[in-house]
Amino acid sequence: MSGEIAYAIDHSPAYASLKLSLRPEQTVTVEAGAMAAMDSCIDMKSKMKGGLGKGLGRMFGGESLFTSEFTAKGGAGDIYVSPGVPGDIKHYALDGSRNLMVQSSGFVAAGQGVTIDSKFQGFKGFFSGESLFLLKVTGQGDFWFSSFGAIVEIPIDGSYVVDTGYIVAFEDTLDYRVEVLNGLSFKNLKTSIFGGEGLVTHFSGTGKLWIQTRNVYSLVNFIHPFRPVKND
Repeated sequence: MSGEIAYAIDHSPAYASLKLSLRPEQTVTVEAGAMAAMDSCIDMKSKMKGGLGKGLGRMFGGESLFTSEFTAKGGAGDIYVSPGVPGDIKHYALDGSRNLMVQSSGFVAAGQGVTIDSKFQGFKGFFSGESLFLLKVTGQGDFWFSSFGAIVEIPIDGSYVVDTGYIVAFEDTLDYRVEVLNGLSFKNLKTSIFGGEGLVTHFSGTGKLWIQTRNVYSLVNFIHPFRPVKND
């Protein structure tokens, strides 16, 4: 597909894999541990992106402390990238007019003109039953993000409601607030904080939203009764 970095997404949406075709001396940043295979002409360097402060911010946001930079040396080369969970991969081209907010652990790869940083959600994140951080993606260039399950793109012009456990990414032109679905009580507050259930996000404005078709917390709840239990 066309773009600053040539790419192809295969085996979508269940087990998506990203193929990046680098021109000579072209560089791409990839989440640590996500490289599956590459041509021998590609050079890899691990680095703490943005220095110690931003690196720690990424770690608290659900990302690795380090990222990997891949550069095609002496010729063009391909690199195959696979996210850590089965699901989909989407591409987003940043042109500097708007930024992208992405769930923690959603980062897959990015071009050199893209900056990835954690953004503290404060109380919003606490009540979502998830991480206290979102990843804020800025700059200009290619960005790829992943999900658990398939990704559905929803254009919003007005208001929209989404279960918090299904949000993958959204453009920062959208405002949002997190609420308990059926009124706030002590019982559903406890359930919401520790299980992520009964909480929805109200979006307003104009922009794009991406949701996933599966919820990792539902999977955890499903397999929980089957976990090995140590006998006394």
